[in-house]
Amino acid sequence: MIRSLDVTTRVSPELAEILEFHANNPDALETATLGSVRAALATGEAGEGYEADRLHPETSETLLQELDALIDEFGVEAPAADFIKQSASEALSRVIEAVMEQSTQPPTLADVQEAMQEGLIAHLIGEGVLDEDEDETLSAEIEDLIDRYGADAPAEDFIHYE
Repeated sequence: MIRSLDVTTRVSPELAEILEFHANNPDALETATLGSVRAALATGEAGEGYEADRLHPETSETLLQELDALIDEFGVEAPAADFIKQSASEALSRVIEAVMEQSTQPPTLADVQEAMQEGLIAHLIGEGVLDEDEDETLSAEIEDLIDRYGADAPAEDFIHYE
């Protein structure tokens, strides 16, 4: 089930880090759910892959309470990935900003995709803003964002620089 962006704003940064670690674990045999993340956190077998794992026990208890509230509302089988706010890569963030500079209205993800299809990426490659090999990756990335958040999601919400 696709969740709205609003649910991700209800997740603390510490819990988001834990959910993201489990959702993106390449060694996992099954898709991480709220229930599986809760079980790992409760048993202390959450792993060493994130800073929140080394939190004080009281903080772990608070995270369990936060996770329990999500489970009460969405169920133990809800995919952990649904509660992680996805952001654009640095290259896609540059594309979004370029569309914002050209638009009179705040652009949506569909607006960004349309601009990309109309040659914006080639223009940015020509200006040296993007590398030549990023075209296919950016197309797949914008499609993934649209699939997950919808074509009408405000593109600006996904800008992210590391």
